[in-house]
Amino acid sequence: MRYQFQSPSGDLSFKPKLFTDAIKLLITVNFAIFFFQTLSGQSRMFFQLFGLVPKSVWSQFMIWQPFTYLFFHGGIWHILINMFVLWMFGTELEKVWGKERFLKYYFMTGVGSGLITFILNLNSTIPVVGASGAVYGVLLAYGLMYPNRTIYLYGILPIKSVWFVISIGAIAFFSSLGNTSNISHMTHLSGMLIGFFILRSNFRWKDAIFTIRKQVLEYKIHQHEKTINKRHKMEMDINRILEKINQVGFNKLTQEEKDTLFEGSKSLHRHKKKD
Repeated sequence: MRYQFQSPSGDLSFKPKLFTDAIKLLITVNFAIFFFQTLSGQSRMFFQLFGLVPKSVWSQFMIWQPFTYLFFHGGIWHILINMFVLWMFGTELEKVWGKERFLKYYFMTGVGSGLITFILNLNSTIPVVGASGAVYGVLLAYGLMYPNRTIYLYGILPIKSVWFVISIGAIAFFSSLGNTSNISHMTHLSGMLIGFFILRSNFRWKDAIFTIRKQVLEYKIHQHEKTINKRHKMEMDINRILEKINQVGFNKLTQEEKDTLFEGSKSLHRHKKKD
C-alpha cells in the first residue's frame, strides 16, 4: 500500500526560545501517538482508521478523519521534521498570538487542508497522514508576520523568510499539478491558502460563529414567515370554499376544491394542536 506523507522541505536553521504551551502540547501528543502507533506494529490499521482516507470519510462516515490525520505520521523522519519546523516557527507566533489563538489557527489550517484534500480526492483510498497542512499554515503566517527574517537553508544559504515561504508555496503548487510521489502537496498548498485567507481577512472565531448563528436565525425567520404565509393562504382558500358551500352546497364543489378543503382542514388542525 502507498501512503501520502506530508513533510516540509529543506533543513532550516533558527533558534527560538523555550517551548511555549501550545507547541509543547502539540509535540507531546504527536510523539505520544507515534510511540503508541510504532509500539503496536499496527500502523496500517491506524492509517486506515485515523488517517485521511477520502473515500472512507463519505462512504463509511468516518467524519473524524480530517481532524485525526494530523496526529499520525509515516515514520520517524516524518514526525521529526514536522515537529521541528512547528517548534522553530510556531514558538514565536504563539508568543505574539497567545495559546488559544495559535491553536485555533493551527487546527483551522490543518483540518481545512484536510477537507480540501478530501473534496478533491473523493474516491481515493490512499491514507494521507501528518501535520504538514497545519505546519505549512504556520510557515505562511511566519513569513507574512516576519518577512525580513533570515532563514538558513541547510545551515548555510541565507534567505528572507518571505521568499522562503513563496518558494515552498510554488513547489507545493507545481508538485500538486502532477503528483507522482507519496507526498500530498495539495494538502500543503491548501494549508497555506487557508492560512493566507484567515490572516488577510482578519478572521476572528467569534465573528465566524456570530455570522453562522445570524444566517441560521435569518433562515429560521424566513422559513417561519413562509409557513405563516402558506397557512394564511390556506385559510383564505378554505374560507372561500366554505362560502361557496353556503351558497351552492357541498355537491357543487369541484374535486380539487374538495381535496383542498380536506387537506387544509387536516393541516390547520395539526397546527392548532402544536400551538
